[in-house]
Amino acid sequence: MMGHNKSLHTVTFILLIIGGLNWGLMLFNVDIATWGLGMSVVKVVYALVALSALYEVFTHGSRCKECKGEM
Repeated sequence: MMGHNKSLHTVTFILLIIGGLNWGLMLFNVDIATWGLGMSVVKVVYALVALSALYEVFTHGSRCKECKGEM
């Protein structure tokens, strides 16, 4: 089960990085989610980024050494 949680964490982390970079690029009117993708795919990407954020909000504290004071 731990491997599954680590894999899920890795996927959510990557999606959050993509989402954060996309938001930053929006300052320059660049939306990387729309590059060569149809609107239905873009909505799926946005939904996955949002779900990733929720997952991290609710599970981050139990995994983060810094949040646990272990560093």
